[in-house]
Amino acid sequence: MRHLTEIDDLSAEELADVLQLGMSNAVPPVLAGHGVALIFEKPSARTRNSTEMAVVQLGGHPVYIQGSEVGFDTRESVEDITRTMACFHGVVAARVFDHSVIERMAAVDVVPIINLLSDQAHPLQALADLLTIHGEFGALAGRTVAYVGDANNVARSLALASLASGMEFRIASPEGYGFSEADQTRIAAAQGSFVVSHDPIDAVAGADVVYADTWTSMGQEDEAERRRRDFVGFQVNDELMGHAASGAIFLHCLPAHRNEEVTDAVLDGSRSRIWVQAKNRMHAARAAFAWIAQERG
Repeated sequence: MRHLTEIDDLSAEELADVLQLGMSNAVPPVLAGHGVALIFEKPSARTRNSTEMAVVQLGGHPVYIQGSEVGFDTRESVEDITRTMACFHGVVAARVFDHSVIERMAAVDVVPIINLLSDQAHPLQALADLLTIHGEFGALAGRTVAYVGDANNVARSLALASLASGMEFRIASPEGYGFSEADQTRIAAAQGSFVVSHDPIDAVAGADVVYADTWTSMGQEDEAERRRRDFVGFQVNDELMGHAASGAIFLHCLPAHRNEEVTDAVLDGSRSRIWVQAKNRMHAARAAFAWIAQERG
């Protein structure tokens, strides 16, 4: 049974195959006659719409389920919920707070599990990011991605995906907001050029892609004021973008805190590809569901 809990569950070759599925206009109805459970502990406009439409395009029937309806470890154990979902669905996808929930679902090994987001990983976002970069530049190998901000779940998945695709990945974070030693080891194991910095200008210099995310993720609201202070100097603005390559683009997984981690001028400017990136969430989800359905056979 194959699962997609993090982007490096895919080999470099498999990642390339999934990206090809995302770029293809031919949509095989590999989920025809199958339900797909979409469990959301955390709400999301982009994830819900992209995954529901992806399942429909593959001929399947998406079933949106709020976290309170299943009650992980309150109404039932994670393992029993997974077994229940397997009675009705060909694939189970979940957007959760704690990554261990995704790991426990996959460990039951009765139905393919796809991670729609956890506190440690966001693999479908990384797929959408690579599709967006490919759409702009063509071949990914040799390009440079510069991420400015918190070394969070989005950054981790993007780093793993970038290196597996032959891109250089740089990240600039304030002291105390970088990757853990374990994450750095895991990312470095993907091989390729991986650069950690505390200087946004150094990270962005000559980069093809500049990427930002919110300084305060969902569930960290009580840290918001402290984080705003700690991230002073890490805003992506026209001045910082001026250090990137002349044809560089800006990406953000959204939702954005406008004029906090990124200015309106950059978000709405000619270099921004955030809406192409958002649309690619559907193509990325469709590719992931198609790949995992084909793997199951």
